[in-house]
Amino acid sequence: MKKKLRLLTIALLLLTCWLRAGAAAGGVPTEQIKATVDRALLVLRDPRLKAAAKNKERHAQLRQILFARFDFTEMARRALGSNWRRRTPQEQEEFVRLFTELLERAYADTIESYTDERIVYVGEKQDGDYAEVNSKILTSKGQEFAIDYRTHVVGGEWKVYDVVVENISMVNNFRSQFNRVINNASYGDLIRRLKEKQGDFPAAKK
Repeated sequence: MKKKLRLLTIALLLLTCWLRAGAAAGGVPTEQIKATVDRALLVLRDPRLKAAAKNKERHAQLRQILFARFDFTEMARRALGSNWRRRTPQEQEEFVRLFTELLERAYADTIESYTDERIVYVGEKQDGDYAEVNSKILTSKGQEFAIDYRTHVVGGEWKVYDVVVENISMVNNFRSQFNRVINNASYGDLIRRLKEKQGDFPAAKK
C-alpha cells in the first residue's frame, strides 16, 4: 500500500500545481477542478500561513479546499469492491471514515513539498455524468508522468473518485490490498489494521 498512497499523494500534490499550466483545457470538469486549485494556491502562497506555527491551520484549510473535490464515499466503496455490499450501513460509514483518514495522513505529509512542476493538459473525455481529465506532469529533471482524474457528478459538481498515475489505478490497487487482507484474515482484521496502524499499514510510507 505504500506505493498506492505515494501515488495518491502525488496526485493530490498535482492538484495544487494545475494553475501553473496556464489556461485549462477541456470542459466543465477541468474548470471546476481549476477553481478548487485557485483557492488552494492562495493558501499555499499566503505569507501569513508559511510559519511553522501555522502548519496546522494551513493543513486544515488545504484539506477543506482540496478534499471537497474528492468523493471519498465512492472511492471507499470501489476500493472495498464486492465486500462493500456485505457490510452494514454502520460498517460502511466506519470504513469511509477510516479510508479518508488514511489518505489524509499521507496527504498532510506531502503537500508541503509543493514545487514548480509544470502541468500539461492532454485531453478530457466526458460520457454523461462521468468524465476523465488527462494531464501530464513535467519535472525539472525532464521526467514525465501521466495523471488522469476520473470524476462523476455529485450534487451538480464533478468529484474525483479515482486517480490513475502512469496507468495505475489508485482504487484498483487499494482493492487488491484490502481483498488480500480480508481473504487471508477477515474484514475485522482489516479494520483493526486501519485503526491501529494507519501510518504503517503495509507499504503506506513509501
